[in-house]
Amino acid sequence: MQLPIDEQTILITGAARGLGAAIARAFAQQGASIAINYYRSKQAAEALATELGPKAKAFQADIRDVRAVHAMVADIEATLGHPTTLVHNALNDFVFNGDERKRLTDMRLDDFTNQASVAVGGALNCIQAMQPAFAAHKGGRVITIGTNLFQNPVVPYHDYTAAKAALMALTRTAAKELGPDGVTVNMVAGGLLRTTDASAATPGFVFDLIAEQTPLGHVTTPAELADAVLFFASPWARAVTGQTLVVDGGLVTD
Repeated sequence: MQLPIDEQTILITGAARGLGAAIARAFAQQGASIAINYYRSKQAAEALATELGPKAKAFQADIRDVRAVHAMVADIEATLGHPTTLVHNALNDFVFNGDERKRLTDMRLDDFTNQASVAVGGALNCIQAMQPAFAAHKGGRVITIGTNLFQNPVVPYHDYTAAKAALMALTRTAAKELGPDGVTVNMVAGGLLRTTDASAATPGFVFDLIAEQTPLGHVTTPAELADAVLFFASPWARAVTGQTLVVDGGLVTD
C-alpha cells in the first residue's frame, strides 16, 4: 500500500498544541483525514479540529493506557476510516529550561520511567492497536518524533533524552518486524523549536545562540519539521525505513 497523503488517515498523538498541531495542519493542507489525539487539552484539540474542517476530529485518550488506545483506534476507524499512518509526537509534561532542569544528582529512576511511559509505552500501544489494520491492508506508516540531543547534548536533559533514545531503538526494531507487512517506521529528530509550549521557557538568547551556529541561520520552526514528517508519510519514502532524520537546519551533522 502506497497511498497518497490525501487518501490517508493520520493519527497524531499529542496533537492539540505545539508541534503536534503544526503536523496536523501540514497534513490537512495536503487533504488527509486527521485524528487529533489529546490527553487533557480538550478545548485546544476541538478548536483545532474545527479549524481543519470536516476531515479532522479530536479523540481523547491517555496513550499510556492500552485499553484507551484500542478504543480510540476503533473510534477513528468508525468515523474517519482505518488509520493508515501513526505520528507519535506526544510528550510527557516537560519544559525545556536549562536553568531549571534537574541535575544528575537529583534524578531518580521515576523521572526516566515517567518520560518513557509516553515516549516508548505510548508508541508501543498505538502500534499494537494499529497493527491489525496494517496487516490487513498490507502497508502503513509510523513516524516517531525524536531529538538531536542524542548527537549534541548541549543541555543534559537526562530523562527526556534517554526516553527519546529508547524510542529511536524501538523505531529501528519495529521497522524490522513490520517491514514484511509493507509498513515503514522512521524518526524525525528535531532540535529546539521556535516556539512551542515546551520551548517557551527557553531564554531568548539561547535561540539566538543556536541560530548563529546553524548553517541556515535560524532556529527550526514546527512547520519546517512537519514538512519532514510529510515526506516519511508520502509514497516518495516507500523504500526508507528504520531511519532517523535530523531536522535542525544543519546544526548537527553526524
